[in-house]
Amino acid sequence: MTWKSRGELPSRTVISQRWALFLCLGSFCAGMLFTTRIWTIPENNKGLARPTAAEADKLNVVSEGCNSRILQELEMKRDKDIYGEVYKSHNSIQTLDKTISNLEMELAAARATQESLRSGAPVSDDIRMSESSGKRKYIMVVGINTAFSSRKRRDSVRATWMPQGEKRKKLEEKGIIIRFVIGHSATSGGILDRAIEAEDRKHGDFLRLNHVEGYLELSAKTKTYFATAVNLWDADFYVKVDDDVHVNIATLGETLVRHRSKPRVYIGCMKSGPVLSQKGVRYHEPEYWKFGEAGNKYFRHATGQLYAISNDLATYISINQDVLHKYANEDVSLGSWFIGLDVEHIDDRRLCCGTPPDCEWKAQAGNICVASFDWSCSGICRSAERIKEVHRRCGEGENALWSASF
Repeated sequence: MTWKSRGELPSRTVISQRWALFLCLGSFCAGMLFTTRIWTIPENNKGLARPTAAEADKLNVVSEGCNSRILQELEMKRDKDIYGEVYKSHNSIQTLDKTISNLEMELAAARATQESLRSGAPVSDDIRMSESSGKRKYIMVVGINTAFSSRKRRDSVRATWMPQGEKRKKLEEKGIIIRFVIGHSATSGGILDRAIEAEDRKHGDFLRLNHVEGYLELSAKTKTYFATAVNLWDADFYVKVDDDVHVNIATLGETLVRHRSKPRVYIGCMKSGPVLSQKGVRYHEPEYWKFGEAGNKYFRHATGQLYAISNDLATYISINQDVLHKYANEDVSLGSWFIGLDVEHIDDRRLCCGTPPDCEWKAQAGNICVASFDWSCSGICRSAERIKEVHRRCGEGENALWSASF
């Protein structure tokens, strides 16, 4: 190696050191710049940035929607709870109403018995029996309206369509009660009352009412009869018939049981006669002005010779008897008690057939009448003498009653 070559070596080394220093400074500056960019927090990082105003509104809408849904669910739950409580309260009120109604019926029966005892009227065996034992269920109770002066009519009925003695007891076992219905005289315990008591001891077929007899008191008597009967006997139907009318008992029972499942039934020959305002005429209506202008007619009601009402209507009369208005005619009074109620009026013309030949022709055609009488007499004319003939020609036959299945 030459000195020339030795002299050139240091020169190259110096130049390399300068470039090395320059490179180091450049690298250091570049490194500082690079490090600063890496550690700067990005402003547009959505995961860490604050939401914008529009995004905040959207979040509020979602939040409000959730709150509204929660409130709706709470309100629905509250409404269901309130409905459930109202339903329970309604059932409780209905049960309470039925209980009150039953208690009112029992109270009315007790009052009727107590009033009979206070008035001195004889207490029948039916009342004693109903007090000592539970009531049984009957098909119908037939009350024959009679008066003190109608002894011959009663005997004619006993001799024809009303069973007597053991047969009457057998009839009661079939579920049918039949009684003559009468109150007492204005002088309680007088000769008229004693005559009825003697007749009752002989036949045992009277229902004595706490009622003063009188023609102008028929509406009150009808009301008392139904109120008393429904408290003595638990029957499907209660029938009122006059003592000058012929009745086929089996046909009556078969007619009534067809309507047994119906509530609030009022059965009879429906009519609508004129309201008579003239004084002194038969069937005069003192309260004619309540029915509108002169010449108007009554509302539809059953003719008074024979009609039947269901148990619930008889119970209604019993409970409300103190406030039921009485008109001059008892059939009108009964119709007025039902005119504002949801009652089914059943018009059955077999309950008002004429006497022979009318009822006889119908019987021959297989359409046996329930009841027969003469419209001209509002009953069978001279019934005490003629009812046997009507029974012979229009009766259903004794076997029909005992073979009937109600």
